[in-house]
Amino acid sequence: MMLGDAADVFARYLRSEKQYSAHTLRNYMQDLAQFAAFTSAAREDAEVAVGAIGAADIRAFAGQLMVAGVARRSVARKLSTLRSFFKFLFRKGMLDKQPAAGVRTPKLPRQLPRFLTVNDVDRLCRVVDDGTLQGRRDRAIIEVLYSTGMRVSELAALTHAQVDVRAGVIRVVGKGKKERLVMLGGAAGTALNAYVRDPAYTHRGQHDAIFRNRFDMPLGMLSIERMIVRAGTAAGLAERVTPHMLRHSFATHMLDAGADLRSVQELLGHASLSTTQIYTHITPARMKRAYDAAHPRH
Repeated sequence: MMLGDAADVFARYLRSEKQYSAHTLRNYMQDLAQFAAFTSAAREDAEVAVGAIGAADIRAFAGQLMVAGVARRSVARKLSTLRSFFKFLFRKGMLDKQPAAGVRTPKLPRQLPRFLTVNDVDRLCRVVDDGTLQGRRDRAIIEVLYSTGMRVSELAALTHAQVDVRAGVIRVVGKGKKERLVMLGGAAGTALNAYVRDPAYTHRGQHDAIFRNRFDMPLGMLSIERMIVRAGTAAGLAERVTPHMLRHSFATHMLDAGADLRSVQELLGHASLSTTQIYTHITPARMKRAYDAAHPRH
């Protein structure tokens, strides 16, 4: 089978069985198209059979990306795409080997997640003028993101049927259409009720999305991000505030307050505990508590 045909089969699998989002699927296909273009040029052949590809081809591809100045994290992602692709073909019996299995990922620098302090979050919430429907919506968005730790894509897709304010829970549909329950705190529940119970808020229409724009259409992820960036600037916060920073802040503050790692993993929707462990960095507050608890003359 030729590489392009195999990529089409893989795309159908990701779309129908894995139920990946259009955004994720597009990234996978772009990575495979880039690799296909590289192998065709290297072999001076318009099409290359997947069975003819070896580990040397993949290493050469990664090497060319590094020489071209592509970020190590991007190279690692492209190699991850190739591993998933060839592993799929191997499982389906289309290959008798996995050429990407032995190719090492470039070492990535460990980056601590950027997060806000509790006071920063308070400032971010207070700066929003909740005297209007839009202001109440924006306040609710910030409160819900910080209260639940959900991804901005999950919040943008949130419907009324997924939320139980009285019980303080939200049923989130995450990556790969996997469902999980997250907790909705009191402040977030109050802000959400203030928004949806506003007389100007309409429950009618063809869309069931909770967060909507002035045209009564679902609010997009980019619009949410822009709003939070503006709020961060208005609050005078030094760093550029993003929705994902609120997710980082949620996880950091939960662990700082003594939540166990596996509970935070479940709330974040991480498949692997190692992904959640990036939030176990030492904050000054945690360091002070450890010192006070351990040092005999604190």
